[in-house]
Amino acid sequence: SFALHWWASLAAANAEALRHGGEAQSLGSYLSSAQMWFESFQNWQSEFMSTAVLVVLSIVLRHKGSPESKPAAAAHSDTGA
Repeated sequence: SFALHWWASLAAANAEALRHGGEAQSLGSYLSSAQMWFESFQNWQSEFMSTAVLVVLSIVLRHKGSPESKPAAAAHSDTGA
């Protein structure tokens, strides 16, 4: 996903630069650009946040005594699942 983002972001940045009379960047030079890393970190930040929410929800929902939880050692036939 990182390589795909790198390529697509470079294509968009080059199109924008050429529209405004600028020069196109190479893959290597774009890798060190602030814009590419800013976009990457925004993307990964949202991924990590959604993963953290899922982890926290799984802990809360598996909490002992929670109505959404079943005893860990219980058989599926005992719990109806």
